[in-house]
Amino acid sequence: MFFIIFLTVLGFMHGYVGWRIFTDLNINSRYKILTIVLIAIFTLLPVLPIAFRYIGYESSLLDILSLIGYTGLGFFFLSFLLFISRDLVFKVWSLISSFLPPNTKKQVTIDLEKRQFLQKSLSIGILTLVAPATSYGFYSARKGPSIVNQTIYLNDLPDSFENFTIAQISDLHVGPTIKKPYVEKVLNQISIINPDLIAITGDLVDGSIDYLKKDLEPLSEMIAKYGTYFVTGNHEYYSGAEKWLEETDRMGFANLVNEHNLISINNEKIVLAGVTDFRAHQIIPSHKTNPKNALRGSVDEKVKILLAHQPSSIFKANEAGYDFQISGHTHGGQFWPFTYPTKKANPYLSGLHDHNGTQIYVNSGTGYWGPPLRIGVPSEITLFKLKKKAS
Repeated sequence: MFFIIFLTVLGFMHGYVGWRIFTDLNINSRYKILTIVLIAIFTLLPVLPIAFRYIGYESSLLDILSLIGYTGLGFFFLSFLLFISRDLVFKVWSLISSFLPPNTKKQVTIDLEKRQFLQKSLSIGILTLVAPATSYGFYSARKGPSIVNQTIYLNDLPDSFENFTIAQISDLHVGPTIKKPYVEKVLNQISIINPDLIAITGDLVDGSIDYLKKDLEPLSEMIAKYGTYFVTGNHEYYSGAEKWLEETDRMGFANLVNEHNLISINNEKIVLAGVTDFRAHQIIPSHKTNPKNALRGSVDEKVKILLAHQPSSIFKANEAGYDFQISGHTHGGQFWPFTYPTKKANPYLSGLHDHNGTQIYVNSGTGYWGPPLRIGVPSEITLFKLKKKAS
């Protein structure tokens, strides 16, 4: 059912763009058949790799098809938005002009020849705009993450933790289009900033261990004095969370499954807790997220930091008394106009916020998902520096 709905939506979107190109640009019959074939191919390309991976088949050929298909999907989606927006403007204009008095109506009515010229010019303009926008978005997504520095002021931070640094990786999505070379870029960035602690807040992978193990392996070389910590995201559960937790453990990460660890410097301590994905229980009931239980046994430590993939965990985190939550999941919307529905679906979209006394930072994603596009929302590795809040 999912594939039928997905294919129907893609078919409508690609077909609409194709129809506008045919009618506005007067494509002759010789090229029309070629255009129809290309549109059909680009409609199927994003779906076929997903279908094959669903039945357990993964290969480098599928990865290449995924990269082409997802890039094409980004191009057609942006084109669709602009074409349908233009057509709606024309429809609204026609509707308004139909209610105008006869004299005024004559002045504002566009004759057929001018209308066709205007539509053709706008169609050329749309395609001319979308092509470089897609190219820029592709470059922005594939070039790798930048370092975002963020100072976090905390009440009662122990003196020994002044200027303590935490590097956050989130939503790397190693899978069909993000491979070892991209992962090595992330490793190089982490090596340069040399943080005290590394936090990986979920959606590390999209695929099976057997196929992605070699691509992920560079991250096992990450070194931080106080360790690398990992919590699951929703995509781990699509890819076999329990097996991936075994793998991340083998790689030297400390998995926090509704539990915590005490980070100690000079006999002073802070709590670093981690919870499973917000909807993990829908796939593995025993993995139901629980920020309160993650603190069990940590009574005396005043500063409590939570690693939680989804920003939606902030409500329970605030009730449990956390000082700071580190999250991802949203990708910051990744590219316009997904910023709007993503913002509506999550309590916070990106950046630092205060939620009734609990600070929350939402990482915009170290990788990307789906179309390899980032427009106005760059990928990031966040470097937090902890400082004591002045009283």
